[in-house]
Amino acid sequence: MTPFDDTATRPAKPALIDGFGRSVTYLRVSVTDRCDLRCVYCMAEKMSFLPKAEVLSLDELDHVASAFVGLGVRKLRLTGGEPLVRKGIMSLVERLSRHLASGALDELTLTTNGTRLAEYAADLARHGVRRINVSLDTLKPDLFARLTRGGDLAKVLVGVEAAKAAGLSVKINTVALQHDNAAEIPGLIQWAHGQGMDLTLIETMPLGDTGEDRTDQFLSLDEVRANLESFWTLTELPLSTGGPARYVRIEETGGRLGLITPLSHNFCESCNRVRLTCTGVLHTCLGREDAADLRAVLRGGVDAAGIADAIRLAVDAKPQGHDFHIARGLPPALARHMSTTGG
Repeated sequence: MTPFDDTATRPAKPALIDGFGRSVTYLRVSVTDRCDLRCVYCMAEKMSFLPKAEVLSLDELDHVASAFVGLGVRKLRLTGGEPLVRKGIMSLVERLSRHLASGALDELTLTTNGTRLAEYAADLARHGVRRINVSLDTLKPDLFARLTRGGDLAKVLVGVEAAKAAGLSVKINTVALQHDNAAEIPGLIQWAHGQGMDLTLIETMPLGDTGEDRTDQFLSLDEVRANLESFWTLTELPLSTGGPARYVRIEETGGRLGLITPLSHNFCESCNRVRLTCTGVLHTCLGREDAADLRAVLRGGVDAAGIADAIRLAVDAKPQGHDFHIARGLPPALARHMSTTGG
């Protein structure tokens, strides 16, 4: 299919402003709800995945992502599930890369579990991807296998090396887990910084029933930071990569550490992003049950202007903040899984 023509909707300056005056310039696009791992904080062990008819086609993903670019979005991140398990994913990356070539888009990137990077890293680089995030919570093979319910750490580490060899900048994303990797966090940071990679720590988020009680696993990053500061020097950095992380430099390692704290310190006041699920549902807030069905709009035969109008209407209703909470005995804050929402 001919790439989507978004020229009719492309503004001279960012056009997506929500009801609280925040510019939306960052779209995270889930290309699949499927994954080849089953991380305990993300999925249930026996997941029921969506039928193909409910998932946006590659053409539809291109259409809606391009409509966002036409409205001033400057950064696209492909997510999942695991984006690299989506059949034909490189053809979508290639199509979207035209917006890099035209200058309409500043960055095309993705978040991956790393299991397929050895296969795809060179192609990602060839199509203009310059940096990626790799989710990795431990360097202990047995613990990795348990947290991912059967994953192979060695395969991920080979993928990380392939990405670096292809010229991609790699950032490690680590979910802080009170009883599993809390003691390992300093070692993970040293390993990442020693490899020339940034690392971002993330508080566990209460999304979806995973079959695990996440209350005991919640670890405040305030506590982690206080521990790190007992033996390292952390210097605040006025750095933003377009996401929710706050950054510090660890003077002793020379590397950067990001902190994503949706529960202990929310980041709603400066939120510039929205998420599109693989079924075409637009969530303007990760922690709220807001939803706009763009799949129905796409499949209803509207033109580019109609898609743009639907996007503007949804963004205008973006809530001021999320409803995240985590407490013993309470259900997850949201029923939908992170793998469905898009990480």
